[in-house]
Amino acid sequence: MTSALFDPGREGFLDGTIDWDTADIRVMLCKSAYTFDAADRYITDLPAATADNGRTAALGTKTVTGGVADAADTTLVATSAVACNALIVYQYNASDASARVIAYIDSATGLPFTPAASQTVSIAWGETANKIFKL
Repeated sequence: MTSALFDPGREGFLDGTIDWDTADIRVMLCKSAYTFDAADRYITDLPAATADNGRTAALGTKTVTGGVADAADTTLVATSAVACNALIVYQYNASDASARVIAYIDSATGLPFTPAASQTVSIAWGETANKIFKL
């Protein structure tokens, strides 16, 4: 699989319910057991047992220049020592039931890997033209 946007995330950008530079955007470390489904809408659509292995706080210094989503590098703490193959970018809205998934990123330096339980994982966004992703 190559990195992709979730269809409901695309809809959010088009209907204005996702505003990248002002919204609370976060990242989840995704276990390799999760199978990407473009129709997934919320974090609760992703089975926690097969998806969630730690999350970041809200991303800072977000930009949108040229339709390219970018943000400051960040960290998260892995919750378990299990194989991980992707990052899931999502808009947090007070609960997982309303946290809309945006992007699935599995083609990044260092992926896949298996973190140690409680390991701090650094996420450094690429310096390529598309940064985190491009609409």
